[in-house]
Amino acid sequence: MENRGGGETLNEKPKELIYGLEERPPLRDTLFAAFQHLLAIFVAIITPPLIIAGALELDLDTTAFLVSMALFVSGIATFIQCHKLGPVGSGLLCVQGTSFSFIGPIIAAGLSGGLPAIFGATIAGSFVEFFVSRMLKYMRKIITPLVSGIVVALIGMSLVKVGISACCGGEVAKADGTFGSLEYIGLAALVLVVIIFFNRSSNKYLRMSSIVIGLVVGYLVSWAIGLVNFSDIQNYGSLNIPVPFKYGISFNISSIISLGIVYLITAIEAYGDITANSLISGQPVEGDKFMNRASGGILADGVNSAIAGVFNSFPNSIFAQNNGMIQLTGVASRYVGYFIAGMLVLLGLFPAVGLLFSLMPEPVLGGATLLMFGTVAAAGIRIIASQKINRKATLVIAISFSLGLSVELVPEMLSQLPEGVRSVFSSGITTGGLTAILTNAFIRIKES
Repeated sequence: MENRGGGETLNEKPKELIYGLEERPPLRDTLFAAFQHLLAIFVAIITPPLIIAGALELDLDTTAFLVSMALFVSGIATFIQCHKLGPVGSGLLCVQGTSFSFIGPIIAAGLSGGLPAIFGATIAGSFVEFFVSRMLKYMRKIITPLVSGIVVALIGMSLVKVGISACCGGEVAKADGTFGSLEYIGLAALVLVVIIFFNRSSNKYLRMSSIVIGLVVGYLVSWAIGLVNFSDIQNYGSLNIPVPFKYGISFNISSIISLGIVYLITAIEAYGDITANSLISGQPVEGDKFMNRASGGILADGVNSAIAGVFNSFPNSIFAQNNGMIQLTGVASRYVGYFIAGMLVLLGLFPAVGLLFSLMPEPVLGGATLLMFGTVAAAGIRIIASQKINRKATLVIAISFSLGLSVELVPEMLSQLPEGVRSVFSSGITTGGLTAILTNAFIRIKES
């Protein structure tokens, strides 16, 4: 039996894989696979900081730095997941990046306490995943697929509001009276149509690149009609040197609770992603070896998010789309992850990358994210639909959606509550997520 360098024999891996988990592909194959993964995740990594910066009305330099740090931290996080440092990491080809799930609570934290409150909550909230990683087998009884599906659906539904606001021009457009202009709506619609057109293609490379193509087309059209002004960039600088706590740090209890609830859900999502990755990579999906791998991956989620807070970035999570990339390329080697990590770190160190994307008009970003957020909501609905919907499940879904969406649609309903309570429950994700956890745990119905 041939052994390609990692102790894993050929008959131990699925036949559809070209390179198994511990095999080292030739440099050409490694670089090709790494670039494919980078293509799949790049937009997803830079989009959350762009959305958050737009909502908080941050200046160009700050926005560009946040984008750069998102790439830099994603590189560090991916290396930790793939390499496995002691108990930290899954040891799989798991790619990490800034998570969409946290955008709503982060914007709320930023509006109340600025960037220091965001980074403080990012660090403090990450300890939830530390706890979950140690209590994994017990937490699965509390956070069921039904609860996870409700929260994921609420995340998507809540973020649609952010996406449609960006399509209409965002906060800047609200200030100058151009919000919802035909120019902005038309630009967002163009990006959306281009993405849908290429996403339905039978060519796998065009389908994978659909979001990138849509953003590039939107960016070029924006430049042609005068919405992008490169003269706003005074200089590209030499290197973006990561500076711990560059914007300071503060701890706000309501922001920590809001992010902590989402950390709880992303821990369960990470468990699912690691299970899928293990299966695709020909690794066990049960037993002590798997539980150690899953616990290490969730612990790495928390550690990497804490690192993100230190280096002025946002919570990280495992990207599910890379599981599909493993199937597509036939390469499950975790050593490919080292090259992905290196590429991300290098991209993060060069300020030109962050600056160019920071100039992207909000309608262009909105056209892409509107579809992304809708997809998140659809994924949550699919999870719910995969469960048995009995009387109890119907009640849990109804109460959770009612309260979660009420807060999003009529935020004034909290106006008479104390500031601390209002801050915690201002996010529909937090309100609906807590409701789902509590109702699922305490509602008891005897089915006839």
